[in-house]
Amino acid sequence: MSIRSKTAELRARMTEALQGGGEKAIEKQKATGKLTARERITSIVDPGSFYEYDLFVEHSGKEFGMDKKYLPGDGVITGTGTVSGHPVCIYAQDFTVAGGSLGYMHAKKITKIMDHALKLKVPIIGINDSGGARIQEGVNALAGYGDIFYLNTAASGVIPQLSIILGPCAGGAVYSPALTDFVFVVDNISKMFITGPEVIKSVLGEDISQEDLGGARVHAEITGNAHFFANTENDCFEQIKQLLSYIPFNNDNKAKSFPSKAPRTKSYKIETFFPTAPKQPYDVRNIIRSVTDDSEFLEVQELFAGNVVVGFARINGDSVGFVANQPLVMAGVLDVDSSDKVARFIRYCDAFNIPLVTMVDLPGYLPGIDQEHAGVIRHGAKILYAYSEATVPKITIILRKAYGGGYIAMCSHHLKADFVFAWPTAEIAVMGPEGAANIIFRNEITSAENPEKMRQEKIAEYKERFANPYVAAAYGYVDAVIKPTETRNYIVQALSISRGKKEVSPQRKHGIPPF
Repeated sequence: MSIRSKTAELRARMTEALQGGGEKAIEKQKATGKLTARERITSIVDPGSFYEYDLFVEHSGKEFGMDKKYLPGDGVITGTGTVSGHPVCIYAQDFTVAGGSLGYMHAKKITKIMDHALKLKVPIIGINDSGGARIQEGVNALAGYGDIFYLNTAASGVIPQLSIILGPCAGGAVYSPALTDFVFVVDNISKMFITGPEVIKSVLGEDISQEDLGGARVHAEITGNAHFFANTENDCFEQIKQLLSYIPFNNDNKAKSFPSKAPRTKSYKIETFFPTAPKQPYDVRNIIRSVTDDSEFLEVQELFAGNVVVGFARINGDSVGFVANQPLVMAGVLDVDSSDKVARFIRYCDAFNIPLVTMVDLPGYLPGIDQEHAGVIRHGAKILYAYSEATVPKITIILRKAYGGGYIAMCSHHLKADFVFAWPTAEIAVMGPEGAANIIFRNEITSAENPEKMRQEKIAEYKERFANPYVAAAYGYVDAVIKPTETRNYIVQALSISRGKKEVSPQRKHGIPPF
């Protein structure tokens, strides 16, 4: 047989395989507002950069008539490409082929591209759109999930792992995204849950829709399982490209540097956003943008635990991770959810050599029976652990309130921050002036002719003596009290001088975080 005829045979085989589940299945996919698996991949990677592997892999199922079925590519597409010129490994489950169900060879294709990503030390991007385990293959499907979970864990902290939920992701399938670094969801398309509405109704007698049980907004706002929420698939793909511009492509390197840009100070002036009244709320994101390059900031988990803000930006051209209390929401207190959010973000930045900038304005940890019973002690300790363990440069700016355990937790010198700066508006104390005055000066207040007048005088006395940055500065707990307009310059200098920072930790297999 000639090369020409062999090439013709290859072309025919490729044409059949590239059709996926066929025209009707593709039309059905499109009718739900979803792109096809290959369209999704080519929308993420640079034009013309995608190379597909294992196109001709076939499923290994023999039972229940599976030996008579042809499933192109076994329902998953794998390959490599580039994003902004940087190599990535990528896979996308094809819902048009057997509902994207995971069988043994389907899983083998995924673990093979994951192995490839680990060896080459490049990011792995997974697009999830699957009905779950292929029941006809029994335990082999479960084995496939287990192999994926193991590699997710092996790759953790070594290469970035991004999961995109663009359809159903149910049962055991949800644990792979949960083990990855960032999960992206799209409104009215993404669905994630351990057990579906039918099972819940049969077991518990409760009626709930897939959207209300595990839709995109549920995971972006309530569970915190999703890190980025988008209205459309294309918006989601732009979020992925933006994120990849801020993070390094493996743990041996630092994120790519860009030309430094000044903040857009006409739009973001600190003195405009920061209130003079000590209890007045403000949006800390405006303070962040007032010091970042071009006033850009990519917020992570924007819709979850809004009392803290975390995300990526650039300072002087280099990527940094920001952690900040948000006075607009619950006065910026720390609670169970915000502690988890902050601790996880700190550990990600530390694993991938991204310096941390922390902005502090909080009254402490949230009190209450619900929080205590929800384990705020254990969850709150995660922040202490994460900051203490982090060896990247750590710069802290105390904007206003820094009370009690919250002062310590938000990357104080006591948790080995490299630099701690405070604005003149900073209040660093065991507790707020009102509460402290009521305790310290209780006898004088109650015995006074005018108790309320005496209370106000004692509050003012406490503020003057303790609720300011100068007492902490006198002990060296604050390195410098700075003008708010000097904040960017101090951060730039601190990052520059700590660029070569190295810390040697005690030899151990690993620590035991308060999971």
